[in-house]
Amino acid sequence: MLNNKLQIIAEVGVNHNGSIKIAKKLVKVAKNSGATFVKFQMFNTANHILKNTKLASYQMKNLSSKISQYEMAKKYEFSKKDFLIINNYCKKNKIFFLASVFDVKSFKNYLTFKNNFIKIPSGEITNFELLNEISKHKLKVFLSTGMSNLLEIKQAISLLKSKKKIKDITVLQCTTEYPSNHNNANLNVLKTFQQKLKCSFGYSDHTLGYETSMLAVALGAKVLEKHITLNKNMKGPDHLASCNPIEFKNYVKAIKRSLSILGSNEKKTLSEEKKTLLLVRKSIVAKKKILKNEIFSKYNLTVKRPGDGLSSSNFLKLIGKKSKFNFEKDEKIKI
Repeated sequence: MLNNKLQIIAEVGVNHNGSIKIAKKLVKVAKNSGATFVKFQMFNTANHILKNTKLASYQMKNLSSKISQYEMAKKYEFSKKDFLIINNYCKKNKIFFLASVFDVKSFKNYLTFKNNFIKIPSGEITNFELLNEISKHKLKVFLSTGMSNLLEIKQAISLLKSKKKIKDITVLQCTTEYPSNHNNANLNVLKTFQQKLKCSFGYSDHTLGYETSMLAVALGAKVLEKHITLNKNMKGPDHLASCNPIEFKNYVKAIKRSLSILGSNEKKTLSEEKKTLLLVRKSIVAKKKILKNEIFSKYNLTVKRPGDGLSSSNFLKLIGKKSKFNFEKDEKIKI
């Protein structure tokens, strides 16, 4: 975890291509890069997709358009036993296992891993059968909002909280486009989430590069999500829009820089500034020779660097008062 204010989800999704070996390598990538969670997709294809469902346009970019969504998903479906292996591997590597669930059966399998967090993917935000089951359990929820509007988000939150079991919900701004055009990031909606929803918020980033996530942090995002892959040229629906291991490590570094740049909410003099403060601030000095008992005025006083004498902030207070000493021109005033 980067700190107690920001969490990063390394989204594997189905970029394991149905291989436990690749899945484990991606867990390592997430861990070594400094992510908080490594996330997979849990689904039972038969309970999730009808057999004649066509591929989405982004899925066709790196797959044969001749297969259906059902056939595609079947290739990437892991069993409960597979996920148990991955969950245990995450524990061994001290990174949190997280999953998006797409159907009730998969959700119930996920519960057996006794994890405190769960992800609801964008496509399931109106799946009230699933949301109703999730609402019955004490979980922290990440809710993606791609393809949705504010009313649908509010309805999903209302249902999730209906059983008073959900600990908290983090709503993630998301654009369901892979990769997403920067012009479609719509990060200002994070301000709307802050104003209209009684939830923490974050950003699921499908754009290329790091800029949008860095801006999301500046807008107050508490959670960031980014896809990872071993190789962007691998066959599969999400590889092209994902970070390879080097890119993801640099992504996390960029987020850390964002946090460092944002700093603290408290405005105070920094230790680095104190070295310069006395040299660039000003002291009150005699503008010309001043005699004892002479009245201080704007004609015989001025301010000049350095600031190691009487602070220039006292200038107006001195006007009209009598001098207790004689001063030569440019001599620092003392009282």
